[in-house]
Amino acid sequence: MSRHPASPNPTGLARRNRRLSDQETRDRMLRAAIEMINRTGLTVSLDHISFEEVVRDAGVSRSTAYRHWPYKDLFLSDLVKELARTTDPAIVHDEVQLVRQILAQHPDRLDTPESRYGLILELIRRLALLDFQSVLTSPRWRTYFALHATFPSLTDDDLREQVRDALARSEAAHTAQVALAWRQLTGLFGYRLRPELATSYEALATLLSATMRGLVITALSTPEIATYQAVARPPGAAGADQWSLPAIGFVAIATTFIEPDPAARWDDRRLAEIHKTLDEWQVTGP
Repeated sequence: MSRHPASPNPTGLARRNRRLSDQETRDRMLRAAIEMINRTGLTVSLDHISFEEVVRDAGVSRSTAYRHWPYKDLFLSDLVKELARTTDPAIVHDEVQLVRQILAQHPDRLDTPESRYGLILELIRRLALLDFQSVLTSPRWRTYFALHATFPSLTDDDLREQVRDALARSEAAHTAQVALAWRQLTGLFGYRLRPELATSYEALATLLSATMRGLVITALSTPEIATYQAVARPPGAAGADQWSLPAIGFVAIATTFIEPDPAARWDDRRLAEIHKTLDEWQVTGP
């Protein structure tokens, strides 16, 4: 009688027969709980997290889990710290595709300074709405918002400071990502920060992120914000169009910060460089 080869990745009871180390138990339990939260988002409390369900999903034995965390509160403390460390706010990955789409729809808008400004406005109009919709529907972002809203109420001083520090690191990393994206995008289309402001792309990123988050949080209780559209034509726009609240906020902030770079040269070589850069971003991201 032929014998089937053993499965390289045993599951269920077979997987539990091997004694897990404390570190493996910890990693599996926290990872399983985070996956639960990322499916629905974090609530104001963690009462909806079932320790028994986490044990089951993690594939660890109950005795090992309870030896590591004798009380659920101990597990939840570790979970909050892990969430703060790993639930970093993600950058929307469809932005480059949208930029390419807009350029394909309006190839003539790179010809003159006026049309390039109109193109910048169109990019902001559509990118802001894309970002808003992505953040609004993201359980990961809701978890991140909930952590910011609730960590000051933690009664354990050490835990509160650890969560604060982890969130601060996530914020700094996210701000740096957004700042880099704007630095590259504005440079690509011949724009720069206004010198008289003596500011930075990090300051621009901070204001844009704060505006986005305020609108998203407000939209959770006031859904009409998510669908608001006004026919408008901001100064310099090619024509009147539908503008969402995020787009109106973004264009007001961005145009305060940026201006055409007088040193930027526009020729066939620069146009080719734009498309080459977008091709690279399609693979690696901005």
